[in-house]
Amino acid sequence: MAGTVTLRIVTGGLQTTVQDLGRMGQQRSGIPVCGAMDRLALRIGNMLVGNEDSAAALEASLIGPAITFEQRALIALTGGDLDATINGTDVPPWHAISVPPGTTLRCGAQPRVGCRSYVAIAGGVDVPLVFGSRSTYLRAEFGGFEGRALRSGDVLLSGAPSTLSGRIADALRESGAAAVTARWSIGASLRPRYSDDPVVRLIAGAHHDLLDDESRERLGSETFRISASSDRMGYRLTGVSLSLRAPVELLSEGVAFGTVQLPPGGEPIVLMADHQTTGGYPRLGEVASIDLPLVAQLKPGDRLRLRIISIDEAHQLYLAQERDLALARVGIALRHSRATT
Repeated sequence: MAGTVTLRIVTGGLQTTVQDLGRMGQQRSGIPVCGAMDRLALRIGNMLVGNEDSAAALEASLIGPAITFEQRALIALTGGDLDATINGTDVPPWHAISVPPGTTLRCGAQPRVGCRSYVAIAGGVDVPLVFGSRSTYLRAEFGGFEGRALRSGDVLLSGAPSTLSGRIADALRESGAAAVTARWSIGASLRPRYSDDPVVRLIAGAHHDLLDDESRERLGSETFRISASSDRMGYRLTGVSLSLRAPVELLSEGVAFGTVQLPPGGEPIVLMADHQTTGGYPRLGEVASIDLPLVAQLKPGDRLRLRIISIDEAHQLYLAQERDLALARVGIALRHSRATT
């Protein structure tokens, strides 16, 4: 496998953007991290095609795009299942796929599971770095492809594939025009268990104790719904109103992906990938990193329950996941050390 691949956007879908792991180290300048909403899905997609974790991919929301690959390409679909087909044939997510020149990837009218899917391509999506990242920040209109969502007629290029990408592609290539899907994949235990009613683990935040007794109980026992006003900046949770023991005024302080804030109206907000850099609302908790993909895949109307865990438990879950990802990465490299299937 050699050279770059041209990606021609036939239709852009509802909201398809270029995303990577985000702009780390820029919040002190007021620049949000941004990046993929489901970072685990992005990382696994990159792993399957031999990229570094941080390579840029396409993030599609709810209604996915149609994309024609003008040269032979190695791709992987991860995250939510947007009912994708290649030249009319169903293709499975969470696998590497070798596609011949002229192949068109299309997504269905509605997702089967989740709401955000990632299209990783060997070499990553090659757009300019802005503040150290290729991620699209829609509100400020910079990064990604012209700072906006993709639309019909856009043309993107991949970067140069790695040696490992070439070995994976060579192992999959067969004679004929059909796309070839790898028989191997990452273990099922590494794939997030997406649901429209997940239990999400939460680390109690700095202002959790400011809730009155009834609200502390409701936070960890009631079912919330995702509001239609939710977006990449934050998810508003409706259906349960929470109250503080007494009014409080706080100085603005740093917030993170997964911070749960409580505005005066009593409906919590979970900050997401495009969150602001600081906030002055009470911080009730932080979603455990391991469960952020579950939140990222929720649609308006989906439900959510929260369960308080300790920070030590959250650390252990995170470290175990990172260990499993490292083992999977090594396994893929070893499998293709001699370009065998």
